[in-house]
Amino acid sequence: MAEVKTRDEHDEEPPRFDAQAATIAPETILLHPGPAAIVALGGGEALCNALGEPLRPLFSPEAADSLLPEIRSALETGVPQQKVVDVGRDGLPAQFDLIILPTAEPGRVVVIGRDVTLERTLRKALTDSRQRYKDFVDLSIDFTWETGPDGRFVFVSPDGALGYAARDLVGALPWTLMDITDAQSGATVFNSPVRVKDVDIWVRRRDGTLACLKTSSMPVFDASGEWSGGRGVCHDITEQHDRDKALARALNRQRVVANVERTFRDEIDPSNMLNVAAEALARSVGGDGCLIYRAALDDGPDRPFLPRGRFGEGGDEKVVLTLEALGEGAHAQTTPDGKWTVLVAASRYRRQINGAVVLWRRIERGAWSEDDHLLIVDVANQIGSANEQIGQHDRIISMSRTDGLTGLLNRRAFFDDMDRRLKGPPGLVERRAGEEAARRSERPARSALLYIDLDNFKWVNDAHGHLRGDEALMTVRKILTDHTRATDIVARLGGDEFAIWLEGADAEAASAKAAEILAEDALLRPFDGSPDRPLSLSIGLAIHDPASGEGVEDLTARADMAMYAAKHGGKGRFSLSLPPPHTPT
Repeated sequence: MAEVKTRDEHDEEPPRFDAQAATIAPETILLHPGPAAIVALGGGEALCNALGEPLRPLFSPEAADSLLPEIRSALETGVPQQKVVDVGRDGLPAQFDLIILPTAEPGRVVVIGRDVTLERTLRKALTDSRQRYKDFVDLSIDFTWETGPDGRFVFVSPDGALGYAARDLVGALPWTLMDITDAQSGATVFNSPVRVKDVDIWVRRRDGTLACLKTSSMPVFDASGEWSGGRGVCHDITEQHDRDKALARALNRQRVVANVERTFRDEIDPSNMLNVAAEALARSVGGDGCLIYRAALDDGPDRPFLPRGRFGEGGDEKVVLTLEALGEGAHAQTTPDGKWTVLVAASRYRRQINGAVVLWRRIERGAWSEDDHLLIVDVANQIGSANEQIGQHDRIISMSRTDGLTGLLNRRAFFDDMDRRLKGPPGLVERRAGEEAARRSERPARSALLYIDLDNFKWVNDAHGHLRGDEALMTVRKILTDHTRATDIVARLGGDEFAIWLEGADAEAASAKAAEILAEDALLRPFDGSPDRPLSLSIGLAIHDPASGEGVEDLTARADMAMYAAKHGGKGRFSLSLPPPHTPT
């Protein structure tokens, strides 16, 4: 057996190729199953088999990728040379891995090769595929990870995650990253024995802020089938989650505002609009009550704000902020007793405050959220427009019911109100009659109608002019309103005629009231047309018995007759008309 020699690690020269091994007949070399050629150092004529023909251009000294350097090196050193070359084959690119062997014949080498086109193509495709997959993963997820048998991270994407470097996370337990409210379910995802798909978990970034991760994972098993960890990917969807949450909140606010708007649209009675809106708003935000203020009809920046819509118990005593200090946005306060939390926002129309919205609930139900602040401002803006519309409606109603000069009720409004009071709620007359029958000794409450006419008013206009006459009428207005209560009704019926309805006044009280009014005649002296024709009042006083069933027309006729009786009696006095004789007294 021939001795086989190996190169010692201290040998300076590499083992030389045994050229005798290459002294093989050319026919044998050319039978090589791959590319093969016998080439002289100078290029010259090369002998190639059919598969080696594509290599022929490489043997020419003029070729850019000539093999002559490798051929020369093989001949000089006796060491085979290797080179991978790119050549064209059948019009397509091909790659060959060539071995250049020196031979016993001077200046000649044997070139044999292996077609590695497919191998290199597959390897490149695999490399590209891996890189492509890695790029897609990097683009579609924020980080990848792997846990070991002990549940700790053994791998995290090189870029790290959540503000941590990869080295900070390797060796850490996943649950240490979890938000305290999500620690148990989150840790289970990282160490699940089954595949998990798109589970949302909450973790804390390095800076302490919360992040929502959409996580998918799969278990890893060892050769024996035992669970040995997990692998997974995480995608930070915090912004998407926040957007979805913000959108949901915005849709909810829009729903509440639309609900309040619908109450305005569906409520026929304008005076009840704000009550319905207060209830709708309070129920929508979980409030115990709501109060809606609206500015009075008076013009000017100092006009008072009055409660016009209410839901729930109380409210006025819970308003901590003054309406003058509302400013922009919503303001939350706690009542001094610490029992209620209050949310207040101004309502505006064309940037001018015309009211306010006040919400309250018990302190144990929690503070008002940011959404509640935004919602009450949105609703307040809608109520600002509604306040203006209701105010315009009230102005129109007021104009249709009041006298243009004095501001007192006009004739139609006065008699409409009188008629309502005389009739009372449905069944009132029958109920009173029944009470009278059951309690003969008790008299039902009476009221009085005062019919007032100015004496010698024509001479005021003739002597001083109509402007002075208007001043006289305004003085009469002041006299009448100064001597009446909020429950009474005062009206200018037209010209120099006035009327007063004294609620709950019997003959004695009504006579005293008429005397008080007549005693103010000194206020009328500056308006006298002449000394012998002084301006004065004549009053006809008719007492109404509710048990009589007497109507407005009959009562007015009696008061009118009494007034003329006072005029015929000398003017500047009153005349009393008691209920008809058939009426029990």
